[in-house]
Amino acid sequence: MRTNTLPRRLMLKRSACFQRVYRAGRSYANRYLVLYVFHMHVGDPKPLYGEVGFAAGKKLGCAVRRSRVKRLLRESYRKHRAELAPRTALILVGRKAAVAAKCQEVERAYLALCRKAGILR
Repeated sequence: MRTNTLPRRLMLKRSACFQRVYRAGRSYANRYLVLYVFHMHVGDPKPLYGEVGFAAGKKLGCAVRRSRVKRLLRESYRKHRAELAPRTALILVGRKAAVAAKCQEVERAYLALCRKAGILR
């Protein structure tokens, strides 16, 4: 059994969930990515199914480049998932600079935005 994977049950899948985080959440941006943060409440009548979503627009290039950016974002999230505040939904959106970036650069950028958003424990 693989222990270092990101479980699929944590992923935001529904368009309505993405839209809710985009509209009601706060956004933080830097050179490599945009981070949308939405704090979920305990008695929420419309719960979100999942806690993280990843996006890379067509402006980033072909599917290979977009997939690479999403892999970098997923890896950054997976490594530091335990350090995040509970009941927080995130969407990570890759930017053009992330196409040529190294994994460590994207990870540093992700952590900087998490600190800025105040969601690290």
